[in-house]
Amino acid sequence: MNIIEKIFGTHSENELKRIYPIVDKIEALGPEMEALSDEELRGKTREFKERLKEGETLDDILPEAFAVVREGAYRSIGMRHYRVQMIGGIILHQGRISEMKTGEGKTLVSTLPAYLNALEGKGVHIVTVNDYLAKRDAEWMGKVHEFLGLTVGVVLNSMDNDERRAAYNCDITYVTNNELGFDYLRDNMVIYKEQLVQRGLHYAIIDEVDSVLIDEARTPLIISGQSGKSTALYEACDVLARQLERGEASGEFSKMNAIMGEEIEETGDFIVDEKEKTVNLTEDGVKKVEKFFHIENLADAENLEIQHNIILALRAHNLMFRDQDYVVNEEGEVMIVDEFTGRIMPGRRYSDGLHQAIEAKEHVKVRRESKTLATITFQNLFNKYDKKSGMTGTALTEEKEFRDIYGMDVIEIPTNKPVLRKDLEDAVYKTKEEKYRAVVEAVKEAHATGQPVLVGTITIETSELLSRMLKREGIPHNVLNAKFHELEAEIVAQAGQADALIAGATIKQERIDSGWIFSDGYYNATQTFVVSEDSDIASYEDLKGKNVAVKNGTAGADFANSLKDEYGFTVTVFEDSPTMYQDVILGNSAACVEDTPIMAASIKEGNLALKIPEGMESDGAPYGLAIMDEKNQELLDMFNKGLEDIKANGTYDEIIAKYLGE
Repeated sequence: MNIIEKIFGTHSENELKRIYPIVDKIEALGPEMEALSDEELRGKTREFKERLKEGETLDDILPEAFAVVREGAYRSIGMRHYRVQMIGGIILHQGRISEMKTGEGKTLVSTLPAYLNALEGKGVHIVTVNDYLAKRDAEWMGKVHEFLGLTVGVVLNSMDNDERRAAYNCDITYVTNNELGFDYLRDNMVIYKEQLVQRGLHYAIIDEVDSVLIDEARTPLIISGQSGKSTALYEACDVLARQLERGEASGEFSKMNAIMGEEIEETGDFIVDEKEKTVNLTEDGVKKVEKFFHIENLADAENLEIQHNIILALRAHNLMFRDQDYVVNEEGEVMIVDEFTGRIMPGRRYSDGLHQAIEAKEHVKVRRESKTLATITFQNLFNKYDKKSGMTGTALTEEKEFRDIYGMDVIEIPTNKPVLRKDLEDAVYKTKEEKYRAVVEAVKEAHATGQPVLVGTITIETSELLSRMLKREGIPHNVLNAKFHELEAEIVAQAGQADALIAGATIKQERIDSGWIFSDGYYNATQTFVVSEDSDIASYEDLKGKNVAVKNGTAGADFANSLKDEYGFTVTVFEDSPTMYQDVILGNSAACVEDTPIMAASIKEGNLALKIPEGMESDGAPYGLAIMDEKNQELLDMFNKGLEDIKANGTYDEIIAKYLGE
């Protein structure tokens, strides 16, 4: 922070001061909305639409509309927007970018401006980066909008035109940036109006806006068609390229070289500039090309195609690398690897004949060159919207680009509560070798404690280099990159490779029915409600009207669901414990339910800002060792015999006393 910002405040701080009075109005309307019945609350949507027709603006009705969404969210999904989330929603409505830290609930924030702008009846697009998020958010947050009487659609890659049209005709549509772009291009190619799937680009809320509008801004979306051009030339040029000798240049050609009359000496048949990603033929190389194709002058206009294709062939051999820039699948297709993510990009092909040159290089079927029928970049696409806004956790660093290119400023939203996460400083190394050694050492340290580690790389080459280094250290791991794309599900589901499971596995009838085979119970565990350390909740009665977080498929979830109707609380399901704990710590849920011993250990070891109130436990159920394969019955028998022995000789009691204080 510079001296001017210290005296006058940052841009974000000054803008937030203008927004706080609006938030005060929204909060003041809370009791009024709480007093409305569900039907009366839903009727507010019709009322707002009428008021807009009569001349009021979206800004006029914003406080009341946001208050309606806030109450509607609580009644439909058990979540009520915090003050900072309302601030984020106002920023989005204003066509700006909300920078909100991870975990602050950006998904819930989007419901506020989406509802408000959908009242105009022109459609709102909530843009996500993949199909999973689009579908998840449509199902999750869509409940809020549907509760309030709006229609919600989602566009997925697998949908046909009729399904897409229906989704775009909804009040609010969840869609990925890629699907949105290609639908726009296809719409511009149709002949009849009835064939259109989109109804215009009115208002977009872009999630991970820096990724879409900055990182991929210039990425072209291209719809292509097959040309009638023969592929024989690609194969001929590939044959020649293998015969040509790579050379070196004595220096780089520059204007100064020309002025000084200095000549650049070249060897071989071609020179590769890896920095510029270019290939140029030398004089000797030109002569060999002319001899191969029986032509007098390669530079003649009629020979430009040959010149272009031989350069493509040389690029394919010297600048494009298998299992780094692309992979070849079992069907013999050349698949591009995304340079930013290291993942395969199905359906995409290199342009200008480069893809065909690579196919010739790899001796797979050379598919006909495609010709561009329609193209657009994300930058141009989103600039066509009447209004756009975005959310991300990291936008301030690109604020200048957002202002200059899109006319959008970035507002940093404060967190609801102090951030518990410890953000470490960047570590900078002189060489790649030093960096990779440091990565391996960090993995070793984490592995020694039993902590799982995910190492992200952007190239296949780097992922395999790190894999070799980890092997030398004897660290077991799996490699998931574009080469093993088809094995992703199997790699992710590594739990299935274990012979047995003993991680607080409660013996439940539904698990037995689904195929699990359990040992004798080794500990009778209760499930307990857990609250934040500053909470005043002390009984089930205190949970009335509040939300309780549970983990999917657990005894804790069963326990909470058995009480929710009696004590008047709602239940929200999470897929993992850390996210569930965070939801309570952040105040989104009043409590969560977890196995008591696991929770006690987690609070102690993880220093979590949580506590276990007395008298809010279940009767309990036993933990057991679980197997899925009857061939492992011998393992189960050995476990049961060992358990019997340690109970008989007193070791069991010592273990319980040591770790659980019982």
